[in-house]
Amino acid sequence: MKKAKEKKILRLIKIQIVLLLIVVGGFSYYYLGGYARQVSQLKNEAISIVKHSNANTFRQIETSEVYDANGNTISVLKGEKDVYYLPYKDIPQEFTDAIVSIEDKKFFKHSGVDYKAIARAAFAMIKDGEVKQGGSTITQQLARTMFLSNEKTWQRKVEEIYIASEMEKKYSKEQILEFYLNNVYFANGYYGIQAAAKGYFSKDANQLDLSEICYILAIPNSPTFYDPVINPDNTIARRNRILKAMLKDEKISESTYNGAVNEEINLSRSTSLKNNYVETYVYYCATRNLMKRDGFEFKTDFRTQEAKANYEKAYEEAYNNWNRSLFTSGYRIYTTIDINMQNQLQSAIDTKLAEFTDVNEEGIYTLQSAAVCLDNETGMTKAIVGGRSQDVTGYTLNRAFQSYRQPGSSIKPLLVYTPVLERGLTPDSKVMDVKQPNGPENSTGTYSGEITLREAVAQSKNTVAWQLYEQLTPEAGMQYLKALEFSHIEKDDYGMAACLGGFTVGVSPLEMAKGYCTIYNDGNMREPDCILKITDSAGNILYEAKQEPKEVYKENAARMMTDMLQSVVTDGTAKSIDLGEMPCAGKTGTTNKNRDGWFVGYTKYYTTSVWVGYDTPKKLPSLKGSSYPAAIWQEYMVGIHEGLLPAEFKKPIEFIGTEEQQEEPAEEEEQQGIFDEENPGEDYQVITQTFDGNRVPEGAIPENATDVQVTTTTEQVEQQ
Repeated sequence: MKKAKEKKILRLIKIQIVLLLIVVGGFSYYYLGGYARQVSQLKNEAISIVKHSNANTFRQIETSEVYDANGNTISVLKGEKDVYYLPYKDIPQEFTDAIVSIEDKKFFKHSGVDYKAIARAAFAMIKDGEVKQGGSTITQQLARTMFLSNEKTWQRKVEEIYIASEMEKKYSKEQILEFYLNNVYFANGYYGIQAAAKGYFSKDANQLDLSEICYILAIPNSPTFYDPVINPDNTIARRNRILKAMLKDEKISESTYNGAVNEEINLSRSTSLKNNYVETYVYYCATRNLMKRDGFEFKTDFRTQEAKANYEKAYEEAYNNWNRSLFTSGYRIYTTIDINMQNQLQSAIDTKLAEFTDVNEEGIYTLQSAAVCLDNETGMTKAIVGGRSQDVTGYTLNRAFQSYRQPGSSIKPLLVYTPVLERGLTPDSKVMDVKQPNGPENSTGTYSGEITLREAVAQSKNTVAWQLYEQLTPEAGMQYLKALEFSHIEKDDYGMAACLGGFTVGVSPLEMAKGYCTIYNDGNMREPDCILKITDSAGNILYEAKQEPKEVYKENAARMMTDMLQSVVTDGTAKSIDLGEMPCAGKTGTTNKNRDGWFVGYTKYYTTSVWVGYDTPKKLPSLKGSSYPAAIWQEYMVGIHEGLLPAEFKKPIEFIGTEEQQEEPAEEEEQQGIFDEENPGEDYQVITQTFDGNRVPEGAIPENATDVQVTTTTEQVEQQ
C-alpha cells in the first residue's frame, strides 16, 4: 500500500516536471525564436491604430473609377457610407438582435475577444492542419474589416485580437455595433444595412420586416456564396438559420419565427442598377486580377472532391476580400470594353427578340439572350451582354458569364472535330453518315452514306460526330475542354452525350467565345479578360495585363477547322449568314426540344458567341441555332465590321492525301470506321479537287440541307 502510494506521488512529480519543461521550452522558443518581439510590435501597432481612430474613421471611403477603351468613365464605385450611414438610435433592434444571435452570442459580455472560441479554432487548426474556424467576435470582425486584410496568418490574428481589445476600451458596445452594421459588406457594392436595404428592397432599413432583415444579414458571412442575385437559395437557407438562432435565444416567439421563415422574399432593385452587364463583368475581371496579383492560383481541374471543395473555399474568401476593395480603395480601372460595340450588341439582342414580351413574376423577360465579343488579335473582351434590356425592377443576372447552358452542336468543333483533325483526318476525309447501334438519329430520319468530313460539319451530322468521338474516346476529347479551362467539367461528362452537347452543368457564352477564338488563333488560347491595367488613385500601377497564349490545338488542325466552319456559313446549317465580302466561319447549336439556341462564329477581326433560351429551360419551336442566335450574330457583326477591309483566313499548311488512297477504295469493313488512331489516314478515302486555286471537297452539299436533331440512349439531349 505504501509502495503504491509512493509510486503515485513519483508519477505526479514526473508529470509536473514534464509540464514545467514544456512551459520553459515554450517560453524559450517564444522569446529566443523572435516571436515575443513580433507580438510586441503587433501590440504597439494595434494601440497606435485605435488611438488615431475616431467615429469619422468608420465613415471614410475612397472612390474607385472604371474607364472604357476610349478613356471614358463607365462607372464610379463607392460604398456611399456617408449617404447611407445610420447612427445607432436609428438602427432597428431586430438588426442587433439578429447579428448578435448568429455571429457573437457573448458580445455584450466579452471585452472584444472570446478566448474559448479562439481555443476551439486553434484546436481545429492543429487537428486539421489549416484554419477552418474563425473564432472571431463582432469586434474582431470590425477590426479586420476596417484595419486589416483577410489573410489567415498568426500575425494577422494576433493584431486583430489586440485591435479588438483596444477598441473595446475606447468605444461602447453600441458604437461598435453601429460601426459594424454600417461597414459590413453585403455584396454587389453595398456597404452597411441602409445601402443593402435600399439596394435589395428599395426600402429604408427601418421599413424592413424581420424576414427581410435576416435575409440581408445572411449575406456578410460569405458575400459571394450568399449573394441574393446569384445564389438566392443559399441566402434563404442562412436567413432561416439566423431566425432559428433568434428563436433559440428567445429573441422572437415561435409564431414570429414561423411567420418569418415561411415568408417569400421578393427583391426590388432600382432601375438604375438593371442590365449593367459591363459593370458586373468588369468588377469580376478586376477582382480576379487583383487576386492574381496577390498570388492566388486559379484552378479548374481537381483530383478529388475534397480538393475542389478546399479550393472553392479559398477562392471565395479571396474573391470576397478583393471584391470589397473595389468599392473602398480608390482604384483606377482601365478596360478594353468598347461602349459603341456594347450598345450595338445589346441593340441586336433587343431587336431580334422584341416579339417575345412575356415576363416572369419579377417583370423580367422570360425569353433571354446573352452574347460575348472578343478581339481576335488580343483575346480581350470588347462587348458583353448578359440579357435583354428593360426598364423594370428586378435583379440583374449576367448570363454571359454567370449562366451555364447545354451547347448543342456548337461544342463539336472544340470537343470532336479539331481533335480528330490533329490525328490525321482532313476536310476531305470520307466518313459514313449511317445509323449506329445505340447511336444518335438525324432529325430528318435520313442518312447520306459516304460523305466528306466537311459536309458532316456543314450539315451538323450527329452520326458522324458520335462515331468520331467514340473512336477518339471521351477521355481524350474532354482533355481539350479542360485545356481550354472550361469551369464546369464534371465526372459524369465523360460519356458519349458530351459530343452532342449533353453536359451535367453546361458552358457559358464567354467560354464558347474563348474556345472559338482559340481555333481562329491557330489553336492558341488566351483567357478572356477586359482589364488593361489597375492603378491606385496616385497613378501607381497595381496590375497590368500580360496575356500568355497556351497551345490547345495544333496549328494546322485549327486552320483546317476554320476552313470547314466556313462551309457551315456558305453551304450548311448557317447559310443564311451574310457578312457581304467579309469571310466568316461559325457553327450552330440547338438542344433537345429547341430549348437552347447557339451561334458562335468569327471573322479575322472578332469572335462572337450568342445564346438564346429561357432561364428555366423550355421548348420554343422556332428556336434553332440558325434562327434567332444567327440573326443576332449577323446584325451585330455586320455593324461592327463597317469600314473594315475584307480579310481571308489563314489557309491550312496542307491537305493530306495520296494517289493510292484516291484510286483504291477501302474495304467495306474499313469504310464503316472513321479512323485508326495508330494509322491515321488509312481507313478512309481522301478525294480532293482544285477550284480557284484552293482544294475543295468533291461533290456538292445539298441546297436544302437543314440542322438535324438527335435522340441519345443516355437521355441527355437532341442536338443540331
